[in-house]
Amino acid sequence: MISKASWRTTLTGLLAILVAVAGAAKAELDGDATTVADWGAVAAAIMAGIGLIMARDAKVSSQQEGIR
Repeated sequence: MISKASWRTTLTGLLAILVAVAGAAKAELDGDATTVADWGAVAAAIMAGIGLIMARDAKVSSQQEGIR
């Protein structure tokens, strides 16, 4: 669940995904056949980004998050 209270980790997760996808797109579309995207690294970065999106900020309490 995405929370407005945990905007720091959500933003970091979105940026991680954006950087991974942009880097892969640049490698694939640069016109040089010898540069290719590392799709394993892209998948790992996307999974890490999803984890960050789902995470809670350290500054956010359980009550603010609605857990308790």
